[in-house]
Amino acid sequence: MQETKRQKQVAQLVQEEMSSIFQRMGLNVVNGGMISISSVKMTPDLLEARIYLSLFKIPDQVAMLNSIKERGGEIRKELGNRMAKQLRRIPYLAFFVDDTLDYVFKMEEIFKKINDDEKKD
Repeated sequence: MQETKRQKQVAQLVQEEMSSIFQRMGLNVVNGGMISISSVKMTPDLLEARIYLSLFKIPDQVAMLNSIKERGGEIRKELGNRMAKQLRRIPYLAFFVDDTLDYVFKMEEIFKKINDDEKKD
């Protein structure tokens, strides 16, 4: 199903505010690794924001994701303070790990291996 224009606008606004909140809370750089918000998808009723996090050089991604989920209420409250004038209802936050970067690295490694095998023949 296609995202509506309003869903895209709210998702963009939430992404910008969440990036700012993560920086302020010190969640963007943790244990020598980096956390960034790769994308935000809104449900059609705008009551849930699915936030996809890119975790770079974070050794235990599951523990980090659980830590962020535990602070979800605090993050949502901060989001509500910042977006109270733009939205009637502040969306619930659902956090997911965005593994597209890992997928890209894996694909590059496979292509490199194929290339090396072709050069040997």
